[in-house]
Amino acid sequence: MCLLESVLSWNRESIVCRATSHRDPGNPLRSTGRLPALAAIEYAAQAMAVHHGLAGGRGRPRLGYLARLRDVAFRIDRLDDLRSDLTVTANQLAVTSASSIYRFRVAAEDRELVVGQALVVLPIESGR
Repeated sequence: MCLLESVLSWNRESIVCRATSHRDPGNPLRSTGRLPALAAIEYAAQAMAVHHGLAGGRGRPRLGYLARLRDVAFRIDRLDDLRSDLTVTANQLAVTSASSIYRFRVAAEDRELVVGQALVVLPIESGR
C-alpha cells in the first residue's frame, strides 16, 4: 500500500511528500466510507520510510516498526473531505543503527492537520 504521490524535497534530515490518496474512495484505510485523521499517522510513517531509504538506507530496505508516538495532536476529524493535496513532512531528530526519531506534520494548504513525534525501530537483521 503506497499512499504517497511524490517526494517534493528531501535532504539528510528531512523529507516533504505530497499525497492525493486521501480523496480516493478506494483508500484501504477508509472505514465506513470515511478516512479518519488517525490515518495521517500512516502517511507520516510512509514518509519516514522513504526518507530512511533515500538518506540513510544502505543495501536492501529494512523492515521498520513504529514503536512509539508522542505529542500527537489532531486538529481535524477526517481526511477524506479535504479537497487540497496533503503535504507530509518528516524531520529526523535522532538516528542510530537501530532506530530513528522523527517529528512529523501532515498539512493541507498550510493548515496543520496532524503533528507528532515517532520512534521507528529497525530490528537487528539475522546473519550480521
